[in-house]
Amino acid sequence: MRSTLWQRGALCALALSICVPAIATAGREKSLDDCTAFTQEDKGDDAVAFTVSNSCTIPVDCQIEWRVVCAPDSKKRRSTKTGSAKLSLSENGMATAEASAASCGDDAFAIDRIEWSCQPNKD
Repeated sequence: MRSTLWQRGALCALALSICVPAIATAGREKSLDDCTAFTQEDKGDDAVAFTVSNSCTIPVDCQIEWRVVCAPDSKKRRSTKTGSAKLSLSENGMATAEASAASCGDDAFAIDRIEWSCQPNKD
C-alpha cells in the first residue's frame, strides 16, 4: 500500500515538473531581452568597445549611452562628457560602438553610466 502512494506522489510530481513550466511560458510574449546581448571590451589604454548582438528574427534599432569622466579624483581638473551611438542591426547581426577617453589626455579617466536598449525596427 505504501509503495502505491509513493508511486502516485512521484508520478504527480513528475507531471507537475513537466506541465507547470510549459503553462507558465505559454502566454508570455517574447521580449527583445531574450535575443539581444551587450558586451564591452577594453580597446587599448583609453577606449572601450561596446557590441550589441541581435539573434532575433527581426531587425532592431539600439542605442548605447555612456559618460567619460576625466580626472575623476581631482577637484579642479575633473570634467565629464557624455557619448552615445545609435546602431541598426539586421536579424542575426551585430554592431559595435567605441567610447574613447582620448580627450582626457594623460589624466586618469572612468567610463561609466553605460546604458543600452533596443527596439524593433519600424521600417
